[in-house]
Amino acid sequence: MTYDLIIVGAGPAGATAALYAQRHGLKTLLLDKARFPRDKICGDALSGKVVSVLHDLELLNRVAQLPGAAIHEVVFGSPGHVNARIPLNRYNFQDGLTGKVMPMEGFVIRREIFDDFLFQEAKKAVHKCVEGFTVQDLITENDHITGVRGKQDNTPLEFHGRLILGCDGFNSIVARKTGLYNHDPEHWVVAIRCYYENVTGLTGQIELHFVDEILPGYFWIFPLEDQFANIGIGMRHDYLKRKNVDLKEALQTVISRPPFANRFANARPLETPVGWNLPVGSTRRKSYHNGILLLGDAAGLIDPFTGEGIGNALYSARFAVETAVEAFQANNLSAPFLKRYEDRLWDTIGDELKISTRMQRLGRMRPLLNFTINKAAHNDKVSDLICGMMANAFPKKQLTNPLFYLKLLFS
Repeated sequence: MTYDLIIVGAGPAGATAALYAQRHGLKTLLLDKARFPRDKICGDALSGKVVSVLHDLELLNRVAQLPGAAIHEVVFGSPGHVNARIPLNRYNFQDGLTGKVMPMEGFVIRREIFDDFLFQEAKKAVHKCVEGFTVQDLITENDHITGVRGKQDNTPLEFHGRLILGCDGFNSIVARKTGLYNHDPEHWVVAIRCYYENVTGLTGQIELHFVDEILPGYFWIFPLEDQFANIGIGMRHDYLKRKNVDLKEALQTVISRPPFANRFANARPLETPVGWNLPVGSTRRKSYHNGILLLGDAAGLIDPFTGEGIGNALYSARFAVETAVEAFQANNLSAPFLKRYEDRLWDTIGDELKISTRMQRLGRMRPLLNFTINKAAHNDKVSDLICGMMANAFPKKQLTNPLFYLKLLFS
């Protein structure tokens, strides 16, 4: 059998692509090397983009009932330990993909739960789903990728499809086999996560603290269900190497000193801290080839400033399926034709990623972080402006304009 789509990787990007493919009547094969449910190292936060796409797929109400925490506020903590609280209910979220205007909200749901929910929905939407299948190579005919081969439980298998969607994460075998993989420490973040219980002060908020131990980077505290918390710390890879930072030691240092020590006095880790890599969108990586599209982390779409990647992964899924439909109609699966996928994706999220890249660079400047967060903490107009930018009600590019900080000075 030749499928319309072979989706390699059944995480959020792959599962969402499968759901959109069903809408277009495409014959789809979904592959994953794991068997669900499985853990995925992550901060577990679901942004306004994710909420918008879930609403578009008519899944939002059910996701909101999953074990986790609803988020109504974002806390930014400065290196000088001043906290700015940004309520999310001041503006509606204006989604750049679907055009929807929705209440500004988010969730923190463990990926083991969220990914399995999406996977089970996708499994019902596809023609065939194979778990425990490891892709080892791509099948090529006349310089076009026409399938994949690999193993399931040591049994060799191969599948053929008109278009392959590489949704297989930062270490993507699809990207590697097509020469599209690129590990540049300047455009790569390394982070660790540890689940905790009994951390105090957990409410409906996510906390991003810019701490001296890992600038440019941040320490996060995200609430989960039953008073559990997702705790983590991340830093750009080139700075990590240059400063010789041990992230596990840095995390332990941060939670053991003021102002966090009291909150962790009776806390207990539920696991050994685990790390992962985040290819961030501070550079535009090529994400297409003859018969191939790369989605999500495989395409390096993670926000350089916040580290959030699920929203852009879901965006890429919708654009990829729309491009696939056009390619099938035109009977053209060449790289030049498929380039429209990348162009459309970056037309939608490119400016935001450029701004986040500049903000990531500003994150190296301790005095500027202290100044901006202190202003937001004590000035409602500044706090309101930041909330509006998060909701896409105001242009985020103001944050990279020196005049913005001059305005703050006199606010």
